[in-house]
Amino acid sequence: MTPGPDRLFALATAPAPGDGPAAVTRIGLGTAAVGRPAYINLGRDRDLPAERSVAAMRARAHEVLDTAWERGVRYLDTARSYGRAEEFLAEWLRTRPGTGDAVVGSKWGYSYTAGWRTDARVHEVKDHGAATFDRQLAETRALLGDRLDLYQIHSVTPDSPALTDTALHARLAALAADGVTVGLSTSGPGQAAAIRAALEVTVDGEQLFRSVQSTWNLLEPSAGAALAEAHDAGWTVIVKEGVANGRLAAGHPHHPVPPALREVAGETGAGCDAVALAAVLHRPWAGIVLSGAATAGQLVSNLGAAGLRLTGDQLGRLDSLAEPAPEYWRRRSQLPWS
Repeated sequence: MTPGPDRLFALATAPAPGDGPAAVTRIGLGTAAVGRPAYINLGRDRDLPAERSVAAMRARAHEVLDTAWERGVRYLDTARSYGRAEEFLAEWLRTRPGTGDAVVGSKWGYSYTAGWRTDARVHEVKDHGAATFDRQLAETRALLGDRLDLYQIHSVTPDSPALTDTALHARLAALAADGVTVGLSTSGPGQAAAIRAALEVTVDGEQLFRSVQSTWNLLEPSAGAALAEAHDAGWTVIVKEGVANGRLAAGHPHHPVPPALREVAGETGAGCDAVALAAVLHRPWAGIVLSGAATAGQLVSNLGAAGLRLTGDQLGRLDSLAEPAPEYWRRRSQLPWS
């Protein structure tokens, strides 16, 4: 099997949107929405069963994974803090012959604390210390073994100790030497600063990180220039929250789709979600764009992005939707876990 960094890079350099089925490999599946009973995506009361038992969520996760695989998706994203998502994914990989081409990424740095409750006061706790890395890597390895291609620090912000902890950097470099791509994800209005700080982190004169997973969407494009710099440095760029936790997907009564997005969707004949993801795929620095689908139908609609070529005029109208980053993240922080 090709080493992790090459496998990830191969997916990220697949054909551009509109170039046929091969472009689907640039869309990955994130498992945050199907690995735990509560999350902040809009419409979960409609998308998921009322009784979100472990068995029910496992069945839903496997259904969405099966659909993804059948449709050509090859990058699968999970995290220690996504409830039992790593477990569900590991079970799926183990029981599905022929999935050796799957490229698997996970994340450490948050611990799931909700106890499988939707009404927990705190759903996850963040700690970027070396001891947490040691514990969570062992937990990930126990489930995914040598199927782990990418391991990312979860939700790095500019003040994260992970950017300056040399003991942690040595551990991460050892993991990279073992064939696993080492990266980070980012969140919050300071994403660009966190990415640029990470670009400066070296071990023995070599860049430590080789990938970054960041929020970028039509409402929150502030990390774009920094992501372009990461791409130019040879990093694989993975984009999360391309439909803004459902704000750019069809129809939520308290979060209507912006008119410009609805207009472009009407012109293309595609769903608003597909247009929003296609707008990400059109960025020259974007390698892999994640779908966070909670149903097979949502995933199929998201994958329509791979067949869309948007015009310059359409992209210009969509770019006008951007909000100030602090306002976007304030609104995101107010989305309920449900």
